[in-house]
Order: sequence, then structure tokens, then C-alpha cells
Amino acid sequence: MMRFADIVATGSYLPEIAVPNDVLRQRFAHLDGFVDKMEARTGITRRWYAPDDWATSDLALPAARQALERAGRTPEDVDLLILGTDSPDYITPATSTVLQHKLGAARAGTFDISCACASFPTGLATAAGWIAANPSIQTVLVVGVYLMHRLADPDDPMIFFYGDGAGAAVLEPATEPGFVTATAQADGSYAHHWGIYAGGTAEPASVEAVEAGRTQVRLLERYPPEVNHEGWPRLVRRLARDGDFALDDINLLIFSQVRKPSIELVMDNLGLPRERAHTIMEESGYTGSACLAMAFDDAIGRGKVQAGDLVVFAGSGVGYNQAGAAFRMRTGGRP
Repeated sequence: MMRFADIVATGSYLPEIAVPNDVLRQRFAHLDGFVDKMEARTGITRRWYAPDDWATSDLALPAARQALERAGRTPEDVDLLILGTDSPDYITPATSTVLQHKLGAARAGTFDISCACASFPTGLATAAGWIAANPSIQTVLVVGVYLMHRLADPDDPMIFFYGDGAGAAVLEPATEPGFVTATAQADGSYAHHWGIYAGGTAEPASVEAVEAGRTQVRLLERYPPEVNHEGWPRLVRRLARDGDFALDDINLLIFSQVRKPSIELVMDNLGLPRERAHTIMEESGYTGSACLAMAFDDAIGRGKVQAGDLVVFAGSGVGYNQAGAAFRMRTGGRP
């Protein structure tokens, strides 16, 4: 019998420290309306920070627990834990192992996915593959989590984007699709545009690197708009082709939550109503590796996902890489 992956529950967590744009307006008052311009360009009005003594695994924990509770599962039920982030607790060991211990998922195997904002659709597709190929796999927990503001210089204007948060999904086998298809695309020529460039093997951490700010996240060169404006429509059309569905069959699209005007432009390109794309960046900021999972959970909570709906995820990560996944929802709303 064929085994298909089904998303049975989701969860999310937004920390409690609110950082509205007015706080950043004061910090960057010397930059001549910078925050006003960024607010207009992105739609972001606030972001939320975790406590200073939290690590990424601490931020992931409430979202993981919520997803499992909604699925009617305990941590001991988890066979595989996949964690997506580009703000890990450590370079090594994997943050998924730290979360596994904190969660009490003693039976679970784990691994990290580190393709930034493309991590969640990549994690969903990977979970679907494990479920399809391994009869012993019954419950997979996929987590996306982001704590990038802790790795940024607070005086770097690009901190405007970074909000903390986590989202999670529980996938289990089903006899009918669930998972429809997935795809990915990348262009490594952009690898030196935005990232953390010291602390790895290319440049190990050193006093000089720390003093120069190279152990913090930096935007060195802006991405051209067509990376997403052309890349996302290409990704969605490839999913439609490979999954044998029409664009108009898509009920909900979840894109990286970085610029609302970009999402609107892409929806126009696809010929789809803008309201089919759900956004949360207005109130949560750019939550990177977590943003697609968080937006999906928020859409479910707002009643935007019904049984039978076709949901498409399209994420972009620095580097850059992009990943997409399509799922047919077998249930709608909360369990």
C-alpha cells in the first residue's frame, strides 16, 4: 500500500517582547526616514524578540509542544525530528539534537536543515520522503525557527527585518495524498550578498573577525528584485506542472514573509487573487526559517484552510536557494 505524508497539526510561537517600528525610528533617527521607507517597502510594522538568555532551541520548544499537543501526540511518539534554521544554537552539534533533549523526544532521530527561509518547505518534502520510504516512520515533527536578531549588530539598520519566532508541523502517513510534490532551485553566485562570513571554515572566528563584525549577520550587497519576483512564479509553476494541477486550483499560497509588495506582485504574475496569499510579516517581522510555518499556522487559526484545500509553500533563503512544496489538506482547521 502506498504511504503518503499528511500534515495533521501545526503550532507556532511568537515571543513576548514587542519591538514596534517607533523603537527603531528612535534608534535610526539619523538615517533620514529609513524606517519609514522600510515600512512602506515591506509592510512590517513590528517584530518580537525572545529573552536575552534564550537560545534558538528554547524558542523552538513551545511551537513543537503545541503542534504535538494538537496532533494528540506526545514527544515520545516522535520518530523523526527535522529542524530548519540558519540561526542555530551552535555551529555543531545540530540544534535538532538539543531540541530533542529539551522536548523529551527520546525515540526520535534528528537532523538540521540550514537553507534559511527555504528550510520549512524543504523539511516538509524531506519528511514526506521519509514517510513514503520507511514503514517504521509514523510521526515526523518539522520545526522552523529563527533567532537572527541575536546574531545581528543592534546598530545595523538591517535589524529592521529580524523578528524571532518558531513554527512546527506534525506529519504522519495517510493512504491518500497529502503531499503532492516539491521542487527547489538555487543560484550560489549570490552567496556573498547576505550572511555571516566568519566562524566557519572559510574564516574561523578570531578577535579580528569579531572586531570587524564578520561574526554577525551582514547585508553586503542587495539582491536584485527579480530573485523573488521571477523566482517565486517559476517555482510555483514548476510545482503545478510536476503536481499536475492548475494554478487556479491553489487555494492558499505561503511565501517568505519578507516584503508584502513582492508577494502581491507575484500573485498578479500568477494571475491569482492576492487574498489567496496569507501574510503575517506586518505584525511579526521577517522570521526567516520560521516564517512559512508561522504563516501557515496563522492561516489555519484564521479559518483560511479547509479540508481538500491545495496549499503551496514557496520559500527563499540567503545564498540563495528557493524551495517549494504542495500539499492537499485532508482536514481543515484545528484538530
